[in-house]
Amino acid sequence: MKRNLIIFAVITTVISVTYVMGLIPTAVTESVSTVLHRSVNPGTLSAAHANLGDNCQACHTPVMGVDTVKCIVCHANNDSILQRQPTAFHASVGTCKECHLEHQGYDANLSEIDHSLLTSIGLKALEGAEPGSEEQAARVGLADKLKFANAPHDRITLQESVLDCKSCHSNDDQHQGVFGNDCAQCHATDRWTIPEYKHPSTSSTDCNQCHQAPPSHYMMHFKMISAKVAGKPHARVEQCHQCHQTTSWNDIQRAGWYKHH
Repeated sequence: MKRNLIIFAVITTVISVTYVMGLIPTAVTESVSTVLHRSVNPGTLSAAHANLGDNCQACHTPVMGVDTVKCIVCHANNDSILQRQPTAFHASVGTCKECHLEHQGYDANLSEIDHSLLTSIGLKALEGAEPGSEEQAARVGLADKLKFANAPHDRITLQESVLDCKSCHSNDDQHQGVFGNDCAQCHATDRWTIPEYKHPSTSSTDCNQCHQAPPSHYMMHFKMISAKVAGKPHARVEQCHQCHQTTSWNDIQRAGWYKHH
């Protein structure tokens, strides 16, 4: 770090002298000065990496910059990332710096994913694929998909619309596969909620077409507790409307807000 500061001071001095002599325009010197300053002190690290503040080499390699290999040295054994379905793709992405930006401040969140980048990373990772290989076929397939794609709504980008949502989010599917696997047809990548969505009429009796009852409803607990609390001792499990309201699952008719487990 001390060596970098010395180099920065020397270069800054040279620029200042040449500026005073009128050899370099003001805009150029200011631009170069900003770049040099950020190269020496790009900003504060996040809390997760704060202990590396005086050890640039822990993440950076000269000329190359942030080195994915060095990220892997620290995170390769993180089972919560590599084995959970929503984040298992990290095992094959092969790069970290595009999504996990550092030097954004101590309180910065390193987990804010840009789904559009996943498409770009996928294409870049397959650039050097051998002709006729599965990797090349995958790249051609992704490129063609992107070329002819149409974003289904304005809350999602073209790059996001070609991603295979189910590969990461099938465990989050509240529709039980009823609406297929193309989540992007309705959902955006920044939230699951859909502003245009309107729940069917509160008088609907077909709730179980979309909603699966919890495990407790298939045990004695349902007849002994749940149905009695709602005042519907003869209700069947698939008759959600007999006890529940559409405001919330825990808002039970005649009982109000009720959470027993």
